[in-house]
Amino acid sequence: MTRSSADCDTLADRLTRILFKLNQGHTLHPADLAEEFAVSRRTIQRDLSQRLGQLGDLIDRTEDGGYRMAPQYFGKLTLTDLERFAALTGLSGLYPVFDDAFVRELLDSRLESVLQVRGHNHEALDTEQQQRFRQIEAAARERQLIGFRYRKPEGEKTYEALHPYRLVNHTGVWYLMALDGSTLKSFAFGRISALLVSPERFELDPAQNARLDAEDGIWLNETKTEVVLKVSRDAAPYFLRRKLVPAQETVRHLEDGSLLVSSRVAHPNQILPIVRYWVPNVRIVSPDALQDEMEHGLRRYLGLPCQE
Repeated sequence: MTRSSADCDTLADRLTRILFKLNQGHTLHPADLAEEFAVSRRTIQRDLSQRLGQLGDLIDRTEDGGYRMAPQYFGKLTLTDLERFAALTGLSGLYPVFDDAFVRELLDSRLESVLQVRGHNHEALDTEQQQRFRQIEAAARERQLIGFRYRKPEGEKTYEALHPYRLVNHTGVWYLMALDGSTLKSFAFGRISALLVSPERFELDPAQNARLDAEDGIWLNETKTEVVLKVSRDAAPYFLRRKLVPAQETVRHLEDGSLLVSSRVAHPNQILPIVRYWVPNVRIVSPDALQDEMEHGLRRYLGLPCQE
């Protein structure tokens, strides 16, 4: 069963609060936690034994069935550490390698800038790809140059002296964000082979790093197009609850309960699949050409003649 984003947010919040209590030296009992968070005792047992159990010897069991953090670790984890771990625990399938060593690395604040998660599904990576993932993650953290062969539709291309900035999981697929000369590029991780990591190091460009912080996708075209959507009354609550399109902003609440929502995209593929998903509750108001493109695509799919 696929966990919804709301479930993931609730899980992350619950684990964060449990970890915070443990970090303060409290002994916690499943029955009390189940009552506090309004979940079953079985859910709390899973949180403590499986999810938080990945912390290894950081957590001890007490004789009366409680859980506590080992005394030598009291107060050592910051709230940021706890939030980072809680947001990732329970979503461990996102990570190609999720063992005790990797969990401990996640608690290292240096990883914050090179690993990001966008979306909750994941692609399966084989053993060789897992090793490559580790190497690129380490190269990004240590600011080492890398090179590799990259499989493109028109054939294979070799890249050298790239500056790896971070690995991003976008809608379940891993991408490498790297600087190629002066151009920031996105590479699908599954297309990378023959990786070479150089001992030569590079300096992080703060402007490029800030640009990546501002991106909510993997399309790195600096030229963005504003797209305005009309969202029906039935779909409006979903768009008000969270951002469903890139750089989403509510432009206007209409009298019939519908919305006008704006987005900024670098490529049509950033928004057309989302609009198709919400048909007939979402329509592109502008630019007209983008709505025409979507309608033509739907007509081709249905085997209908395209209108001139």
